[in-house]
Amino acid sequence: MSDQAFVRIEMLPEKKPPASTVGMIGWLRENLFSGWLNTVLTIISMGFIWYVLSGVLPWVFQSVWNANSLNECREIMNETWGSTHGHACWGVVRERWLQLLYGFYPENLYWRVNLALVLTLLALTPLLFAERAPRQLWYVTAVYPFLMPWLLWGGSIWGTLMIAAGVGIGYLAFRLLAPIAGSLISVIASAVLPIIWWMFLAGSAAGVIDAVLPMGIETVESRQFGGFMLAILLGIAAIGCSLPIGIILALGRQSDLFIVKTLCVGFIEFIRGVPLITLLFVASLLLNLFLPVGTNFDIILRVMIMMTLFAAAYMAEVIRGGLAALPKGQYEGADSLGLNYWQAQRLIIMPQALKISIPGIVSTFIGIFKDTTLVSIIGLFDVIGLAGAIRADTAWNGIYWELFAFIAFLFFVVCFSMSRYSMYLERKLHTGH
Repeated sequence: MSDQAFVRIEMLPEKKPPASTVGMIGWLRENLFSGWLNTVLTIISMGFIWYVLSGVLPWVFQSVWNANSLNECREIMNETWGSTHGHACWGVVRERWLQLLYGFYPENLYWRVNLALVLTLLALTPLLFAERAPRQLWYVTAVYPFLMPWLLWGGSIWGTLMIAAGVGIGYLAFRLLAPIAGSLISVIASAVLPIIWWMFLAGSAAGVIDAVLPMGIETVESRQFGGFMLAILLGIAAIGCSLPIGIILALGRQSDLFIVKTLCVGFIEFIRGVPLITLLFVASLLLNLFLPVGTNFDIILRVMIMMTLFAAAYMAEVIRGGLAALPKGQYEGADSLGLNYWQAQRLIIMPQALKISIPGIVSTFIGIFKDTTLVSIIGLFDVIGLAGAIRADTAWNGIYWELFAFIAFLFFVVCFSMSRYSMYLERKLHTGH
């Protein structure tokens, strides 16, 4: 008997994996039918889904679109299906969808709202997809904060240019004073000088120039704003302004300067301790009591400010959590490189803190965008307020689900897009740690 081991001299061909472990069958077996308990739960869940869809799908697709009133809808349902139960009346959406989107904005000026939306998407592209966006779009991003309000409200172009001039004054003050007076004084001057310009000089300068060379477009009053356009406008303003303010508040809360830290902590805790609806009532009813007689402070601007401050306080806490999550070695590494405070924050600390805080930041964005519906309580006709006004019409009195389903779809598209982008950003910045 030979004790020589057997040595294979040729490779066997690879065999395909069992059909029950790959493809759709494999996925179903692993995720839905991996055991008797999972199988029972899957069957119960599928029965529940079928029960829900059997009522929802006919309501959506076996519905009436061509009707001018709820009674006409019901007549068509009775003639077609013999019953009004289980069928939607989308005629209200077909008839009032422009009002739900644009509010009472003049129809001949819808192009301005559409152009503002296109500019919004173009301005966001370099911020959201910096590596893929053409450099020329950064110019759109730079002029967008001044061009968008002018498009929506109209009026003289010189007022918008004077506002932009205030930003230029702040930038020049920072660049000129930073080498001489230090970073803190230059930052304060870059904030104070534009405020002085806007409050006391910009209006007079714009009026003088407009008297000599009038240039502008038709004015639209704030009371004509409404619908989903108003929600987008308030959401963009609150989201766009709350992030930088939140970063400043978070840094101020961790500052060693007693006055700065006290002011930031007091502001954050006060705003977080007050409901948003209370702040909106303050903006709507009480703020004018503290202003000089005859002052016309636009209601939408007041709401924008309050929503921005509310979101900034929550944003500051989210970012503070990201700063607290960084190991101490990151701060020590920045000091060892000889970086000053602002260089360390810009190059090392803040990018990592913002990366950690992405889920919380996006959650705050989504929350503040959905909170724009609260403005209906203070008399602004956002999409929820318009839904109530439409239901008050005798032609559509008694209709509910169709309007709110359409509104829910609009909000879902925007909020779902923000959540998908946050997941994309997390995957893009993932470093494997």
